[in-house]
Amino acid sequence: MSLKSKKKEELELLSNKDIAYMILEESKNKLNTASLYKKIIKLLDLPESTFEEKIADFYTALATDKRFILLDNGKWDLRSNHTSDKIVKVTEEDDEEDDEETEEKQEEDIEEDNFDDTEEEYDEDTNEELKDLVVLDEEELELEE
Repeated sequence: MSLKSKKKEELELLSNKDIAYMILEESKNKLNTASLYKKIIKLLDLPESTFEEKIADFYTALATDKRFILLDNGKWDLRSNHTSDKIVKVTEEDDEEDDEETEEKQEEDIEEDNFDDTEEEYDEDTNEELKDLVVLDEEELELEE
C-alpha cells in the first residue's frame, strides 16, 4: 500500500522510521536526514517546530535501525538496496597460511617478552628506604594486639 493511499490517521499509527522506510522504498531516491524528516512532517501535518525539536531523535532512530544505511554523501537509503555481490572463498590452503603466520607472530611476542634478569639495576634510594622495615611473624602480630 502506497503512502499516498494511506490516510493521515493510518500514518499517525506508524513510527517515523516506518514512514521513512516507505518513503525511501517508494521514491527510490536517496535523501538526507532533513529532507526525509520534512517529508514525514508534511505527511503527518505536524507544526514546523517539530522539525527542530525532534530531528536529532529522528537521526538517531535511523542510525540504530538496521534497515537503513547512511551513505558517504550523507544521504539515507535502504540497506536492502546495497547488498554485497562479493563472496570471499576461504580455501584450506589460505587457512593454513593464516595459522602459520599467527604461530610465527606468537613466537615473536614470546621472545620479546623474555628479558634477562641478570641486568637488573638496583636503586640505592629504594634500598635506603627499605632498611628500616622489619618483618614480623604471625605470633608477633598477635602479641602486639
